[in-house]
Amino acid sequence: MAAVFPAWIMVTILVLEASLVMGGFQASLKLERRIPLVSHEVELGRLREFDRLRHGRLLQSSGGVVDFPVRGTYDPFLVGLYYTKLQIGSPPKEYYVQIDTGSDVLWIGCNSCNGCPESSGLQIELNLYDPGSSSTSSLVSCSDQRCNAGVQSSDSGCSGQGNQCSYTFQYGDGSGTSGYYVADLLHFSTILEGSMTANSTAPIMFGCSVLQTGDLTKSDRAVDGIFGFGQQSLSVISQLSSQGIAPRVFSHCLRGKNGGGGILVFGEILEPNMVYTPLVPSQPHYNLDLRSISVGGQVLSIDPSVFSTSSSQGTIVDSGTTLAYLADEAYDAFVDAITKTVSQTVRPVLSKGNQCYLITSSVTDIFPQVSLNFAGGASLILNPPDYLVQQNSIGGAAVWCIGFQKIQGQGITILGDLVLKDKIIVYDLANQRIGWTDYDCSMSVNVSANLNSGRTEFVNAGQMSNDGSSPDQLQSIIASLLNMIMLAALLFS
Repeated sequence: MAAVFPAWIMVTILVLEASLVMGGFQASLKLERRIPLVSHEVELGRLREFDRLRHGRLLQSSGGVVDFPVRGTYDPFLVGLYYTKLQIGSPPKEYYVQIDTGSDVLWIGCNSCNGCPESSGLQIELNLYDPGSSSTSSLVSCSDQRCNAGVQSSDSGCSGQGNQCSYTFQYGDGSGTSGYYVADLLHFSTILEGSMTANSTAPIMFGCSVLQTGDLTKSDRAVDGIFGFGQQSLSVISQLSSQGIAPRVFSHCLRGKNGGGGILVFGEILEPNMVYTPLVPSQPHYNLDLRSISVGGQVLSIDPSVFSTSSSQGTIVDSGTTLAYLADEAYDAFVDAITKTVSQTVRPVLSKGNQCYLITSSVTDIFPQVSLNFAGGASLILNPPDYLVQQNSIGGAAVWCIGFQKIQGQGITILGDLVLKDKIIVYDLANQRIGWTDYDCSMSVNVSANLNSGRTEFVNAGQMSNDGSSPDQLQSIIASLLNMIMLAALLFS
């Protein structure tokens, strides 16, 4: 005889099912678009200017997978940024900070700040950190070993006044920030074995900014501070790793199609087709040893010394850069090779100094594949949308321009989001290497955290929800509840 289920049982089942679909179980690692797309007619010169400012802001001179919620934008015509929300202090307070692979230190504007923006065009609420309002906040003295370590990497200093560890960062765009270091609790979610999460805290040292100048004072893209993802000792990654909370590796996958988005996690995203190349040692940024460039399978005639790393040149991976940049000699050879390959089928034109092309069909059918060849045999394959940007249309023909730009008078090559999108990028600091592979960044990923204990944990990060439970877990819980409900119905019917 079939069991008769009371009405409240059926309603409960429906509510549980609906909560799975409608109740906010959105993957916490998805990158959100915050600014609507307005036009594809933004000049490349404007993008170059934003990137120039960005490049100026490259400083001159393991208990599980740590998961931070990420928001931000990606589009070549919306010069946005990626940022995350941190919770710091006791009681915890929320701060939005830019994710920056070009610096090491996490710093946040403080309540005594001069020049900190009061509002943001990103439609987020800005907050100033107040050391006096947190019961777990403390000052960092000059005698603190963390301050001494920061002195070695030029991330900290001591003026001799008050024995207070301080910092002053000057950026190439004329902006800057200065302040002092504090220690407080960082609140975060740690994804544990089996895709479960735990709310965790850890003491960290970070900058308390009391002065901001230049573009940092502007409100159009203002956030509360900058989250440095560099590899020096004062970076949050290094601090959490030294406490055995997180591995010294982080990964991202920026989605370049269908509105953007992506994944960011402290841990190594695992894919069978990953290729790795070593980081150039003893460099302040993520420098790679670029050996050659191929266009349509043909290696370009470029002197290898153009790509060598020194104090004034080299190849840098920077997810904060919108476009991509080549050293003078490499740029000219690259553009000439592209133009020669397609000149019989498209019309080359110059648009405000940029090499562009009038196209009436698909760029993937016309333009060649490009390969950036690195040490160790690793190649970064670029399809036409990875080095071209669509500018506008003229008389029914689309105008596509070379997205790579030239940095006049400098031998620096910078790989920005134009070439990094639609790929998993792994920054493996522990093994001093960077890896990548093509990937649909709307898909879930497996993440590994190699801990001090030697244990490896695997997490299906693309399916993680805001509270840390995966859809598979929730379905399992519902299945268990249904079994209990059916048993209860049989017993009391």
